[in-house]
Amino acid sequence: MIAKQLFEEAASKISETLANSPAKDFEKNAKAMLGSAFNKMDLVTREEYDIQQQILIKTRVKLTELEARLAQLEAQLAPQVSPAETSEAQAAEPNPEKTTPKRKTK
Repeated sequence: MIAKQLFEEAASKISETLANSPAKDFEKNAKAMLGSAFNKMDLVTREEYDIQQQILIKTRVKLTELEARLAQLEAQLAPQVSPAETSEAQAAEPNPEKTTPKRKTK
């Protein structure tokens, strides 16, 4: 019984000494300093990064699909529009350089 009590008392004093040691203080200060530095940085969690990566992959796939669809629609439209019609349409568009009034300078 006395040996058990002596062992518990020794373990208690050792853990108390370790808790109050300079190494423990350094560890606390280092953790606080690093935590403060990380909070100032614009960091994201791994989960947020993975979510954004999946969104980017889906967006790229959708963009590729839309580009292919646009090319297909342009190809379908091209035979319907004759070259004369396209030059007439371009001529009918107003030229912003010619229609914009110039400012007077003082």
